[in-house]
Amino acid sequence: MISTKDLMTRAKELSKQAVELRRQGKEAQETNKELAKQFRQKAREAMKRTLVLISEIKRSQM
Repeated sequence: MISTKDLMTRAKELSKQAVELRRQGKEAQETNKELAKQFRQKAREAMKRTLVLISEIKRSQM
């Protein structure tokens, strides 16, 4: 079983990754709409994984 601390660390990493991908998508929007779409999709996936980890953390603390 992964510790709560490890889950929190991974959630923070994924959150930062999502923010960075979102930023890259915004920058790419001007020049390459398809690339921007891919960045935004990856950001959504990273945020979904973050939310799953957060729910796992909450469940483990109960």
